[in-house]
Amino acid sequence: MPPAAHVACVLLAPWSLTLLERGHVGLPVAVLNEAGRVLHVNVLARLGGVDVGMKEAAALSRCPELHAEVVSAPTAQAAWNELLETLYARYSDRVEGREPGIAYVALSVSGARELAAALHAPVGYAASLEVAHLAALRAKPGEVREMSSAAGGKAEDAFLALTPLDHLNILGLSPGHLERLRFLGLRGLADLLKWSAAQREAFLGVDAARTLQRFLKGQRTTTVARYVPGQVIETSLSTDQPLVEPGETAAVLAELIPVVWAELRGRTCAYLTLHADTVGGRLSISRRLKWPVDGAGLERLAVQGLETTDALALGIERITVQLSGLALPARMVGLWAGVAELQVTTDVLKRFPDALVKVHWLDPWAYVADARYEWVDWLTGEVRPTPLTPPRPAPMSLARRHENAVNRVIAFFEGASP
Repeated sequence: MPPAAHVACVLLAPWSLTLLERGHVGLPVAVLNEAGRVLHVNVLARLGGVDVGMKEAAALSRCPELHAEVVSAPTAQAAWNELLETLYARYSDRVEGREPGIAYVALSVSGARELAAALHAPVGYAASLEVAHLAALRAKPGEVREMSSAAGGKAEDAFLALTPLDHLNILGLSPGHLERLRFLGLRGLADLLKWSAAQREAFLGVDAARTLQRFLKGQRTTTVARYVPGQVIETSLSTDQPLVEPGETAAVLAELIPVVWAELRGRTCAYLTLHADTVGGRLSISRRLKWPVDGAGLERLAVQGLETTDALALGIERITVQLSGLALPARMVGLWAGVAELQVTTDVLKRFPDALVKVHWLDPWAYVADARYEWVDWLTGEVRPTPLTPPRPAPMSLARRHENAVNRVIAFFEGASP
């Protein structure tokens, strides 16, 4: 059967909460924001009296066994990239992860059930991505909510009519739209279907109403894009004895970093992730990279990141290094390909000899402009002095410096003599 008939939506949102729950199975957990307030809670934490918006101290006073933690965006994104690689390797070559926590996979019904059981996540299965997402929102963890478009689509139409109002954001409605519809007393898509297309357009706006109208007419996304593998570069090293000294971890990273750096092959990466397997479990940390970066800088960042995990106190048995968010950099080397290739460059130089210049980078990280770059002539490559790049004296040769030193000594003694 074509991939359009096999679309499974795996719902793991909010991803930061799911990630934290996997690291602390069976415990009440809460995700905090940068201000120290609760952003997401799981079922056990909610039963313990913890609610969204509480401060960390108030949440711990209600639930002393609560594990509250700030999940950084680089850590969440790196873990999500790793999950997409796993889905591609084990289930299907068509995987989409448009945002962390929601994955679309093209596979069979049996594969969807296996995936739901493996991840213990709600999975929706339908002929389109939108309907599969709506089905996943109404599925239980570890189960598949299957929607078939057979029998004239009556089952799917009945399912869509029962879509609650809170799920209509999947169809392009904003939180403001939902609030206004809730104020009017609407409870779901069935009430909105009673309106005419003109009424929906007048109330929701042209863009939202047309998006909803296209969905109702059957214009939906039915194919999952083919996944591009190799977006996570990984290498690891196990040790015979647990590592407890910073020098030992630095030596291990000095062996691992060149391996992943060579695997980049000129590409860029967005995140560096380190996993330290200890007796007490796995400790991980991710850092967002700022380019350009070299192998030595990557190694220093890895050493500093591993120190912040405090894994040495437990003894590190295995270190894993990952690079994710790979991309091929685009570089513009000049305005035109060259003087010989394009006649237009020659014409410009004939009319305006001083018009074209190129930038020669000296030190991109320098604080002073004239030490950072200089303008050079397009043809000759000679330095073109400007107010931002003033002319610098030529470096003095060794013989000239020696001659000046001798002259200064002679001048000193001649001036001191009577």
